[in-house]
Amino acid sequence: MSEPAEIAANLPEGVNRFKVLALYKFVALPDAEALKPELALFCCARKIRGTFILAPEGINGTVAGTPEAIDALMAWFAQSPLWAGRLDGAEAKFSGADAMPFLRMKVRLKPEIVTLRAPEADPSKVVGNYVEARDWNRLIDRNDVTVIDTRNDYEVKLGTFARALDPATASFTEFKDYVATLDPAKHPKVAMFCTGGIRCEKASAYMLTQGFREVFHLKGGILRYLEVVPETESRFAGECFVFDERVSVTHGLVEGEAVLCRACRTPMLPHEAVGNLCANCADAAPEGAAERERQMELAQSRGDAHLGDDAAEVAARNKARKLELKERSRAKG
Repeated sequence: MSEPAEIAANLPEGVNRFKVLALYKFVALPDAEALKPELALFCCARKIRGTFILAPEGINGTVAGTPEAIDALMAWFAQSPLWAGRLDGAEAKFSGADAMPFLRMKVRLKPEIVTLRAPEADPSKVVGNYVEARDWNRLIDRNDVTVIDTRNDYEVKLGTFARALDPATASFTEFKDYVATLDPAKHPKVAMFCTGGIRCEKASAYMLTQGFREVFHLKGGILRYLEVVPETESRFAGECFVFDERVSVTHGLVEGEAVLCRACRTPMLPHEAVGNLCANCADAAPEGAAERERQMELAQSRGDAHLGDDAAEVAARNKARKLELKERSRAKG
């Protein structure tokens, strides 16, 4: 796994209360079901939140907690007999957040850690060429290289690399259909990227099975690139969408300006928002959107959480307070 100290050295110091870990590895985990409760217990005991996905092909997830909690998790992955060194060499990236970016802790069992539904794509057996972030510019500047963004359309809209092709997919499973439109003879060299590296790694394995001769992918994804490549040298324009309440990050892994539509959860820039809705939802006025907006504003005015574990704690306290008032009323009567 990447050294936490080495990664953290590139992040702003003394600013963020929470440390965010994005981690994945394609590795055989036939005992994924047995690992699930142990992983959930370890994280919950340290108030770590986020999501881990376990599958027979490996582990994938993003979680956040205090720096001490995340460091303890990394040490447990490396030293616990439960993992038996199987996560050594995992792709791990660290960033910061001013507020807890996740609502609760979840550990899920799935058939794949990133869903492509192409059994022939097995990165543990065959995979494309890894390209370090510092070498990425030199590769994508070449005219004989086809650059492909393997992310979904709403992610590409926020930001992408110069010259990158947009497959216009709504989900990663649709990437296979896009590949079918490409001719390996016309695209002998392909360079792909995604948020953290996992999708383009699996996509590279798939494209090799489809006859593409030279396939490259950005090691650590856009997140690693934004972390190590100076903004003055960057080929990435815009913001990188992340799957948590930060919504997006920019160079140096600083939180971006993007916000989520509170009806459909589509990311957008502030100037595109109509209140807390995207233009489509504002026009359609989806049923319940106005009420959700009212409840969120009410919770914010009281200083209460609206969703997640914190909201559940608030609800429990409110319920207990109402029961106490009811008992007092009965006693007086």
